[in-house]
Amino acid sequence: MAATWSHIISFLLLLLNPITCSQQQQTQNLHKHCENRWIHIRNLPSRFNLDLLSNCSEYPLLEDLCPYLANHGLGQKTHNRSHSWYRTDPSMLELIFHRRMLEYPCLTADPTAANAIYLPYYASFDSLRYLYGPEYNSSADHGLHLFRFLRHDDNPEIWERHMGHDHFLIMARPAWDFSQPLYNDPPLWGTSFLELPQFYNLTALTLEARAWPWQEHAVPYPTSFHPPNLALLDSWIQRVRRSKRDALALFAGGGGVSASPNIRRSIRIECDSNGTGNSAYGYEKLCDVVDCSNGVCEHDPIRFMRPMLRASFCLQPPGDTPTRRSTFDAILAGCIPVFFEDLSAKSQYSWHLPENEFGGFSVFIPKEDVVFKGMKILNVLQRIPRSRVRRMRERVIELIPRIVYRKHNGSPGLRMKKDAFDLAIDGILEKIQSRLREGN
Repeated sequence: MAATWSHIISFLLLLLNPITCSQQQQTQNLHKHCENRWIHIRNLPSRFNLDLLSNCSEYPLLEDLCPYLANHGLGQKTHNRSHSWYRTDPSMLELIFHRRMLEYPCLTADPTAANAIYLPYYASFDSLRYLYGPEYNSSADHGLHLFRFLRHDDNPEIWERHMGHDHFLIMARPAWDFSQPLYNDPPLWGTSFLELPQFYNLTALTLEARAWPWQEHAVPYPTSFHPPNLALLDSWIQRVRRSKRDALALFAGGGGVSASPNIRRSIRIECDSNGTGNSAYGYEKLCDVVDCSNGVCEHDPIRFMRPMLRASFCLQPPGDTPTRRSTFDAILAGCIPVFFEDLSAKSQYSWHLPENEFGGFSVFIPKEDVVFKGMKILNVLQRIPRSRVRRMRERVIELIPRIVYRKHNGSPGLRMKKDAFDLAIDGILEKIQSRLREGN
């Protein structure tokens, strides 16, 4: 825990001395750049964020989360000489986002001058005590302590000015985990944070959004790649572009072993019976499988990134929920994603994966056609002309800078390219301003 507390202390120093625009606002260029882009960070007590990290090893049924706090949420390096690769856990997105917000160039200490207000509340960490801890039977209470603080304990006029419409936060879990109906008896999985009427006006950035609530929007799962400068990003992209693709398709994941019909089972059966390639198509393998059962791939990117670099298509079947982190790992590897339902990505990540261009960088095969109508995935993929495959892969490679979260304190050159964080900020500002215009 020594390393963990060292990390928390260093982060606390950043919170006390954030990088703000206050010293630079005298320049006309900054004012022009920040027009309609000012963000105020609410000054929340540490019980809403940093204090929650001190319990990182205490939740039953979960592995020790403490190692993944290193490097401000990026996790430990995959090896000592690495500059870009970390053992990143998706549950650290709140911490990663918070660290990046502290160096956002258009921060303002004046909430009345802000176009949006960021709540540095670690909602997914706080939810653990309701999901696994002694308070799991009181999931309807999750968030009430935050609301009481916002409305009664700390400058309530900041919240009341727009009744929360200008506030946003990050939730490093699918929205389903915060959507249990109030007062379910017996309680189901999850907390009721997003069902609380007190937060209906709040905007939540989640790893997966539900289809109907307007206050949610999905942002990419963090991958393990966090380049600190433009040279390392460009070097990776060149490696992806040069990689020899000797497998037609790859499935990296678990499941598919049950007897009941489902898309993962169909993928496993088809891949197991079509391991050998066809020289007519230039592939040594038609389908490769990386078994990620029991979470063995979660913090070991080498296990799946190398096979992804060698595959033309990466199969992305839904699991417990429609979305997968593997979608963004595949894009990072230049592996064309194959989706089996729209909710896996097309209806989720419109700020980062342009919805009207999905056919240009991905393939869609309805899971019902595969599971119940006998459609063969590999046959569909083999019928795609090689020229089109090359164009699709190039489009996937162009998306790489948009879906990675660069390392904090990135080089000036890298900051010129918008990453997943930058696009999320663009999206949230437009979403909030559009809502405020409609309200007026």
